[in-house]
Amino acid sequence: MKSVLFPLLAILCIGITTAQQSTIKVDQDRLEDRIFKLAEFGLQENGETERVAFSDADIEARNWVIQTLKGLELEVQVDAAGNIIGTRKGTDTTKKPIAFGSHIDRVPNGGNYDGCLGSMAALEIIEILNENKVSTQHPLEVIIFPNEEGGVMGSRAMAGNLGKSAFPIVNATGYSMGEGIVRIGGDTTKIESAKREKGSLAAFLELHIEQGGKLEKEQLDIGVVEGIVGLNWWDVVFTGFANHAGTTPMNARQDALLAAAKYIVAVNEITNSFEGTQVGTVGRIKAEPGAPNVIPGKVVASLEIRDLSSEVIQKVYNAIKEKTEEIAEASNVSVEFLPLDTTAEPALTDTKIQKEIESSAKALGLSYQYMPSGAGHDAQDISRFAPVGMIFVPSKGGISHSPKEFTSAEDMANGANVLLHTILSLDKQLD
Repeated sequence: MKSVLFPLLAILCIGITTAQQSTIKVDQDRLEDRIFKLAEFGLQENGETERVAFSDADIEARNWVIQTLKGLELEVQVDAAGNIIGTRKGTDTTKKPIAFGSHIDRVPNGGNYDGCLGSMAALEIIEILNENKVSTQHPLEVIIFPNEEGGVMGSRAMAGNLGKSAFPIVNATGYSMGEGIVRIGGDTTKIESAKREKGSLAAFLELHIEQGGKLEKEQLDIGVVEGIVGLNWWDVVFTGFANHAGTTPMNARQDALLAAAKYIVAVNEITNSFEGTQVGTVGRIKAEPGAPNVIPGKVVASLEIRDLSSEVIQKVYNAIKEKTEEIAEASNVSVEFLPLDTTAEPALTDTKIQKEIESSAKALGLSYQYMPSGAGHDAQDISRFAPVGMIFVPSKGGISHSPKEFTSAEDMANGANVLLHTILSLDKQLD
């Protein structure tokens, strides 16, 4: 009798019916409690949390996450880059894992939701599946990426894009990236072992706060992310002639700062002249010699352009460069555009996963819209070797990277439920 019952029970435990899937939901209060618990790691006297990657608070929070994953009966490992990976076995050993997660490190003076929501939702999804005794055909991987805010370190390593040249970079803790990897349990001498081969994951999904105000403005529940914008950075160097501000006539000046000011206006006007959602920004400017009584002889200004299309980025850049050269000539100064290494290619999300996210939102009675992500995420690098999807939920006031960052418990639960149902749907459909 035992030999007959065991296969029958195994069949009954595999997967979940459509009717069951429509009723299973995350525990909203437990999800919010975990967000609050995570915020205790690095809590300051002013009630705000500081948890930059590699800090003591970051290490304490990571240890708590690891113990929580083990308590949820996952097999846990930390790879050479410091990625925390918790694995829940699937019933079909031939299938590749469906992965989901985010990060728990923060920018200095940041908020409690950026990255943290996706990470805590991943824990909640595992717990709710355990409670409901739901098995999946695919293995499930919870991935908590380290140092997302300091250069998407963990996901870059998984994509094979974290070179040793990044190791000397120091963050706000005073530790270099190389030192930080060792502090969090990684191994810089084996960093190549963190790389994942193309096709090693069936899918990767990331739940995240929007970090903008579109969903709140339109009173929508869910953002179906079409892709993560690429970005290109340049230093734009204007060279004129530094001279005495009191004795040099206005019509005889080679004022590098005046040319740079006209360039800044041109960036705004030209970027707006193209149809689409591209953005162009000048966020940094330095004038030399920097004295009030000296005409600036040299100015270094930044230029950043973002869009889902590399072609659009190039078109906007070409137009800005052409106009800036005209400005420089008219101002009797020279200009040079110097590309910087901080460049990220656009990463489109998988259209099949987009549709599953949309279907899950509909089934849950949630409103949604398709939208790009203007900020970078770990999913951007994971897309180099696996199909990815992203789910956005509203950010109050469009605020992010701030202690005032806030997403309601209801909105967090809505996003976590869409993530949960999308995982269960993909589990049935992906080979």
